[in-house]
Amino acid sequence: MATPVEGEAEIFRTLRSCMQKQMMFIDGGMGTMIQGYRLGEDDFRGDRYNNHTNDLKGNNDILSVTQPGIIQAIHEEYLAAGADFVETNTFSGTSIAQADYALDKNPEDVYLINKCGAECARRAADKYTALEPHKPRFVCGAMGPTNRTLSVSPSVENPAFRNCTFNEVRDAYYEQLKGLIDGGVDVLLVETIFDTLNAKAALFAIDMFFDDHPEIPKKPIFVSGTIVDNSGRTLSGQTTEAFWISVSHAKPFAVGLNCALGAKDMQKYVERLGKCSDAFILCYPNAGLPNAMGGYDESPEDMASALAPFGSERLVNLVGGCCGTTPAHIKAIYETLKDSPVHVPKELPPLLRLCGLEPFVLDPTFVRFVNIGERCNVAGSSAFKKHVIAGNYDKMLEVAIKQVENGAQMIDLNFDEGLLDASAIMRRFCNLL
Repeated sequence: MATPVEGEAEIFRTLRSCMQKQMMFIDGGMGTMIQGYRLGEDDFRGDRYNNHTNDLKGNNDILSVTQPGIIQAIHEEYLAAGADFVETNTFSGTSIAQADYALDKNPEDVYLINKCGAECARRAADKYTALEPHKPRFVCGAMGPTNRTLSVSPSVENPAFRNCTFNEVRDAYYEQLKGLIDGGVDVLLVETIFDTLNAKAALFAIDMFFDDHPEIPKKPIFVSGTIVDNSGRTLSGQTTEAFWISVSHAKPFAVGLNCALGAKDMQKYVERLGKCSDAFILCYPNAGLPNAMGGYDESPEDMASALAPFGSERLVNLVGGCCGTTPAHIKAIYETLKDSPVHVPKELPPLLRLCGLEPFVLDPTFVRFVNIGERCNVAGSSAFKKHVIAGNYDKMLEVAIKQVENGAQMIDLNFDEGLLDASAIMRRFCNLL
């Protein structure tokens, strides 16, 4: 939330003061810059992983451990270009993502990726803050989406199947947080969210971490989703407004969009996010859309020009770049928007806000009566209970769909019956819904 909260840490007040007064800037692509170094397998391995069983080339996150000088140098290039925030090189810093490189078994490996990643960014930020005390620099602990999805089945044959559970994803993020916090990040950035349920697991892990460590001051949370195309939806199908409602319980300090789209295509969705949320707004698009070879062709000048309306129309507080962007892009964006007016977060009235793929706001000005379907309930419908006992999920789904078709805006689910494995049935049914 953009509004002050009693007992908040100093970093909240510092960032709020900055974002209310001036446009702020976040860095650009890390992978784009790493590619320019043309590193080989031995570079990725370093001394620590000289005898590792799997190839490590392509695992950019491990470079914070094996090539910290390169990672710090990249951060410094972005800071020199005008960035106020740098993101840690930890986008894939969870045990789930590191399993691709067989680095998920030893907790120390994941811890080091995140701690060293945060330390590289911290050293660079502190260096530039000392050089320019009037322009303090900050470190965002990057928490990427993992390479799993909790809302969509990877199996065409079994739509209820998931290759990981919510608790497993939550635990992976919790593990990542230990390293980021110990490395000295200022902000926690849950980013590139294509599946909001993954983000909710990350946000739950953050809550758990600070509950378990009350001696550590809480950090501001930035949340950045990814609209995958001009449908205006995330990969898991949510609209911009529904995405906000799904994460609003975490009271993000800033919320926004990044990746997938260029600035021109992203503008209308960023504007919609500013209208429905009460947080500061961030945006870091790609350098246009990918070309046939998977590269990005938008020049720094063209990208800065495309982002200019984000400032003149007061759409954002924090802006930068994602895939395909370089320090040259950030410098051009900084020069174009540094004197632009900033977004003023809204004050939202206290209304019930719910969502699935679409938002539902119980505003008495427009909604006088809410229909709640109660037939998916083993205690309230004998017909539904028979389908549940028989394990007939197709029939169970028909009951749910019919209620929606008949006007239900919400559906009540209840599988609480002594002879049923209610948790397993609820999980599978919700996955199918």
